[in-house]
Amino acid sequence: MTLVYYALQQLVNALSIGSLYALMAVGLAMVFGILRLINFAHGDLMMIAAYFAAFALLAKLPLPLAIGIMIVGTILVGLIMERVAYRPIRGAPDVAALLTSFAVGQILQNGTLLITRLLQKPSPLAFPVIGLLSGVFAFGPITVPRVNVVSLIAGIILLVLLSLFVTRSNLGLSMRAAAEDLHAAQLMGIDINRVIATAFAIGSGLAAVAALLYAVQAGQLTPYMGFTPVLKAFIAAVIGGFGTIAGAVVGGYALGALEVFLTAIPGIGDILPPGLVSPAVQTFLKTWLPGSLTSYRDAFVFVALILMLLFRPGGIVGRREREEMQ
Repeated sequence: MTLVYYALQQLVNALSIGSLYALMAVGLAMVFGILRLINFAHGDLMMIAAYFAAFALLAKLPLPLAIGIMIVGTILVGLIMERVAYRPIRGAPDVAALLTSFAVGQILQNGTLLITRLLQKPSPLAFPVIGLLSGVFAFGPITVPRVNVVSLIAGIILLVLLSLFVTRSNLGLSMRAAAEDLHAAQLMGIDINRVIATAFAIGSGLAAVAALLYAVQAGQLTPYMGFTPVLKAFIAAVIGGFGTIAGAVVGGYALGALEVFLTAIPGIGDILPPGLVSPAVQTFLKTWLPGSLTSYRDAFVFVALILMLLFRPGGIVGRREREEMQ
């Protein structure tokens, strides 16, 4: 494979992973934007969605019906979460809401563990193979997993639809007004409960789609699998600018590009075609960028996150503190 094809393949990988991270981060950012609540149960909501899909597929239901059950079931769980756990403590200190989100996450994890035991399902549970998302697409020397292509297409379509919703519909505009100032929006006659419930419903639906794509790639489910997705979503939201949909989307793609870059660069000295660079450069790359550095990818991601917070605390599209004070 030439360097150009290698770069194109990494670009496709970055866009597909970025789409998945953006879908994860948007739900987290929407809730924070309105309630100033970091909903750490968002990852466990994705875990619930993955189990909905797995149980439906194991029951031999058609894929469209299984996806419908997954999305509707996850939205209902998200709405129940908002109504039972978060609405009663609205206006309480931030730490109370934060602890509540951890408590909700634990309840979802233990509830899933109990249900899988009652149904006598193994843990971890192998996620059923979906033919549509299995295998690869080959474009000449470039091979891309089908699930990555579907992640890219689904992410772009859903994010465009979400953008149209928040900019063209009355309810979407109400959500933006509530994100700017919740109490002022309430004084203007906006039904805050309806707006917040809608934010939870949309975030849960997007989390369900992301969970299906994530579960296909992971291959197995456990009640504790929600930690990694919510961590990725949180990092993406912070990089892009926490609390805004645009920031979550930009952060998701930035995180995906950063991870793919940190995976692709180490070991590049071993794949460069002979003659493309001088022997001295190739020796330098093999010595200082060995393939073993890939295992430290997450550490480098957090270093990049720290640097981002040092030089731009508001994220890529977030406002600077100074601007907010003016």
